[in-house]
Amino acid sequence: MNRCDIVTITRTRRALAALALGTTLLATAGQALAQATIRQFPPQAIRATMVVKQPPEVLMDGKAMRLSPGARIRGVTNTLVMSASLSGQEVTVNYLPDVQGLVHEVWILNEAEAAEKRARLGDQRNYRTAADGAN
Repeated sequence: MNRCDIVTITRTRRALAALALGTTLLATAGQALAQATIRQFPPQAIRATMVVKQPPEVLMDGKAMRLSPGARIRGVTNTLVMSASLSGQEVTVNYLPDVQGLVHEVWILNEAEAAEKRARLGDQRNYRTAADGAN
């Protein structure tokens, strides 16, 4: 009768543990790399501090605005984020309005991206340019 010896069981357990550790390290490294990179944003994107009140209602630098029906909010790893999951949180974002002035594209910024200088909502000249879609 064949029996598993303790050496075979130990080797199998070690191999599985090494595989699990490797997978975890790869996943963590991918997230860290995504957070360290600086994404390229459209030049007309506007910087603001966004607070989601009750979707689709948001505050952009204290100004009441609305998310467009097809609005996309991207997190720091460029994955889509649902607006309801951000309710009550203050996040620094770059955003683009649509032709009606509704907030259409939003990127939540990581620390490196937030440190870059960009036109804010209060700068009316840049806001009109972005809303008109001009460069």
